[in-house]
Amino acid sequence: MSPSHRDNPASPGTASDAGSAMLIVDLVNGFDFPGGDALMAQTRQALPAMMALRDHYDAAQRPVIYTNDNFGHWHSEFSRVVACCSRPGATGSAIVRTAAPLPAHYSILKPRQSAFFMTPLKLLLDELEVTALTVVGIAGDQCILATAMDAHTHGYPLWVPGDAVASITPARNRRALDYLHEVLGARVTDVGTPARA
Repeated sequence: MSPSHRDNPASPGTASDAGSAMLIVDLVNGFDFPGGDALMAQTRQALPAMMALRDHYDAAQRPVIYTNDNFGHWHSEFSRVVACCSRPGATGSAIVRTAAPLPAHYSILKPRQSAFFMTPLKLLLDELEVTALTVVGIAGDQCILATAMDAHTHGYPLWVPGDAVASITPARNRRALDYLHEVLGARVTDVGTPARA
């Protein structure tokens, strides 16, 4: 049975919450697409909050799961995507080197926007007995939004820290975060701040 808001009292918001896992979406990225420079600039601003939250999850020994586009390379696997995006001279390589998954982290490649669509993510969450999700990464109005909508459909309470999510423009990011809060009931606060009313 999928976890639900009614049956599961877990409320995401801190790494120490029992049952909480952190999803890091599309942070391993080449930024080599129209708007990539703008998204990379916004990602640099959000990166400290993402990494601080990852550190808290690691310290609490809660799962950290990287979910990332396969960029249409169906023969690839996660370490090859990291190697490609972090190679010297690659656009955004400094971000990827800073944010690359550590050996204790989980990683899943995804073919489309949502981290749930045609991936083993739901099975992994069940195996790890995850009952609430914190979702960070890029882009807020695309893959974060799609992933959060599917997470909501599966009944997971959500925390989407506003300062740990980036989109091509701050306005697009704000619209996506507002939707997540107002329509899906996600907690949308900055890292370490009280819940938004």
